[in-house]
Parts: sequence; C-alpha cells; structure tokens
Amino acid sequence: MTSIIALYPGTFDPFHNGHLDIARRALALFDQLVIGVYDLPDKHLLFTHEERIALIEQCLHTISPDGRVRVMGYSGLTVNFARSIGARVLVRGLRNSVDFDFELQMAQTNHWLAEDIEYVCLFANAPNHFLSATLIRQISALGGDVSGLVPPVVAQALAQKHGRVPLPPPIPPRKLRKRLEE
Repeated sequence: MTSIIALYPGTFDPFHNGHLDIARRALALFDQLVIGVYDLPDKHLLFTHEERIALIEQCLHTISPDGRVRVMGYSGLTVNFARSIGARVLVRGLRNSVDFDFELQMAQTNHWLAEDIEYVCLFANAPNHFLSATLIRQISALGGDVSGLVPPVVAQALAQKHGRVPLPPPIPPRKLRKRLEE
C-alpha cells in the first residue's frame, strides 16, 4: 500500500492556532503532510518567506515528533508543487461561507488543472472560527495580546516585529484566583 502525502498550502503570515489545528487533523488522516509556504502571494506580508518557514517548523514539533510532517517553500502553481512532492491531496481549512465560496472556486480550478489531485476541506473547530492571519497581524500591530491565538513562538516573533517585548503567558483563571486569595 502506498502512503498518501497531503499538501496544506498557504502563505501562513503568521501561522496561527487555526492553521495548527488543521495541520494536526490532516496528519491524523494522511500518512505524510507537507505544509507548503507560498513565497510571493498577491498581498502585503509581515514575515519573509524564510521567517514563515522557520516559525512553522518551530510550531510543528508539538504535533509530529515522528517526522511525518515537513515544511517546504514553493512558488508557482500549487498543483505543480503538489505533483513535484508526490502529494495526491490538497488540504484547506474552512471557517465560514466566505471561505467555502473561495475554496469551491479554487477546488474546481485545481481539478481542471490536475484531475489526479483531490481537494479536502476541514472545517475550523469552534475556537478558531474567527481567526485570520490578517486579523492577528492587525491586533498585534495595534499592541493587542495575540498570545491565545497563535503558538508561543509566533507571539514572540510578532512582538519583536512590532518592537515590543512579548507578554508573559496568561495566568489560567484557577491559578489567578488562587494568587488573589493568598
């Protein structure tokens, strides 16, 4: 039996908890997962291509210590990259109906370009329905705390990009209550 390689493509600027959740769930469905970081999207980026790849690599140790997931940069058509790495599936996350309309168009276009590659969409879990990289960049740029929305290494990188010292991790409510009682 051949192993199934899935490609999870995106710009991931920055990689957030919603992305991490989709990657974790895709890894449970497929033998190998490649997170493909697109190099030159048609949008303003905060992190360089190399920075995005490095940040994602640091985030993934929590979900795949066995090496079944890897991060690779790419340019050009996503289906061409998928073929070059032997991926038979493209994985995407859906948060809402706007995402659905966009992903439906992308799936149909990619099917027209590459009938041999399937397109699988995973619905965002409840805590991640509202997350978007754009929203996270905006909150961070305006001095807001994004530590609950992104992995710790990404929160630190965002704080550094905006010239701030990262905030300490939030205190869980039980511990805070205990501290206040002391």
